[in-house]
Amino acid sequence: MAAKTRDHLTDQLFKAILSLKDEGQCSNFFEDICTISELKSMAQRLEVARMLDAGSIYEEIVEKTGASTATISRVKRCLVYGADGYNSVMPILKKEAKPDAE
Repeated sequence: MAAKTRDHLTDQLFKAILSLKDEGQCSNFFEDICTISELKSMAQRLEVARMLDAGSIYEEIVEKTGASTATISRVKRCLVYGADGYNSVMPILKKEAKPDAE
C-alpha cells in the first residue's frame, strides 16, 4: 500500500506535518488543509481504532461514533494487516486517556 501512496507530494505533506510544533499549530494546519468532513472522518476512524484496540464490539462502536460497519471493518483490517500506523499511536492515546479514567 505504501508504494501506491508515497510520492514527492505525500512526502512533502508528511514533512509538513512533522514540522508542526504543538497542538495549536496542528489544529490550524489541519483546519486549512482539510474540509470539516475530512477532518471529522479522520478523527472518527482514529476513535474507531482506539475502541477496537480496547476490545469494543462493533455495535458499541457504531452507537458511540456513528461509524458504519464498513468503516469499522476497514479500520480493523488496518489494525491487523496494515502498516502499523494506528498501532503506532495507540500507546499515546492510552497514556493520555489514563488521567481521565483516574
